[in-house]
Amino acid sequence: MSQIAREPAVHIFVRGLLVQASIGVHPHEYESTQPIVIDIDLDMGDMPAPNEDRLHETLDYGLVATKAEEIALEAHVQLVETLADRIAVWCLDADPRVRGCAVRIAKPQALLKAEAAGVMVSRSR
Repeated sequence: MSQIAREPAVHIFVRGLLVQASIGVHPHEYESTQPIVIDIDLDMGDMPAPNEDRLHETLDYGLVATKAEEIALEAHVQLVETLADRIAVWCLDADPRVRGCAVRIAKPQALLKAEAAGVMVSRSR
């Protein structure tokens, strides 16, 4: 039986990025910010290991987190789907090595009887 050859995969991720955002469709959600939690997973495909052990050889997850927060704070957004898509589009545009990304946004205060509610958006080239 032959083995299926798999290409090596590198994933860069940000988990649990807490942002106080103006988001939601209900009137009270326009009056103040609320916490959202952002998770981002970037499929870097077979990106080679750094030869020089330098940040320029990879995609800086600090930059990814900073940009996601900036996008979340730009203006009021009604839907978490809209915000997740904006972040996903930026991730694909930011670096041609990004083959795909998944952006998950959770609203911990959205439902009384649930830990959180939200969405996950996946985009690829």
